[in-house]
Amino acid sequence: MELESRLRVAVSQFWRTRRRQAKNQGRATGKKDYGSRSAVTGGKQIDGFIALMADLLIESGISKQHVHIEKKQVVIPGWFRPTKEWDIVAVVDDALLAVVEFKSQVGSFGNNFNNRTEEAIGNATDIQTAYREGAFKLSQRPWCGYFMLLEDSPGSRSPVDIREPHFAVFPEFRLSSYADRYRIFCQKLVRERLYDAACLILSDPTKGLHGDYTEPADEISFRNFATSLTAHAIAFAKFHGAR
Repeated sequence: MELESRLRVAVSQFWRTRRRQAKNQGRATGKKDYGSRSAVTGGKQIDGFIALMADLLIESGISKQHVHIEKKQVVIPGWFRPTKEWDIVAVVDDALLAVVEFKSQVGSFGNNFNNRTEEAIGNATDIQTAYREGAFKLSQRPWCGYFMLLEDSPGSRSPVDIREPHFAVFPEFRLSSYADRYRIFCQKLVRERLYDAACLILSDPTKGLHGDYTEPADEISFRNFATSLTAHAIAFAKFHGAR
């Protein structure tokens, strides 16, 4: 199955999982969460994306036993904190090959955008400093990836007001929507070398059930994201015998 088709399967799984969780939540207790909290607190929506990227690592020559997605196996040391739990951690012969973080945002755009950006920047700074300080002693610099699925809706597409009480914001943020801001953010993550690759896809809750999605920029497309990771894995497997 081609890459785009596999991504569509993961997108569909994301929305179907959210819908199922929202429907099932409260059946046992008789009490439902407010709004979309039931889907958020249910977790597991991103499992399809995690499985897809793990499969791509394995297909690139990294043995399945070295690609970790289980909760207890995706914890590595940090520098500003004892540990950090990623979504995928690939470790081959005591060398840290790659880590990947997957995030999503559905609704609550104003409340969560700053939290998501601060978290991603902090995670990148933490792992890079930990690497520099020798936390992964047998490793070359690990590949770091950041993936975001954003709900495609009027709320994410509409321009957002900006407050400038003291200084002017950078011009690219003027008249920007949250979709624009996430695009700018993911591009800057890569251009500033905080992450080796970043991916942003937008998907509508209804059309997404059929796997539909859009990509706001080629630079942060899923194909570029997957190509960067698999190229790193193939090179590693070739010269280190990772099978």
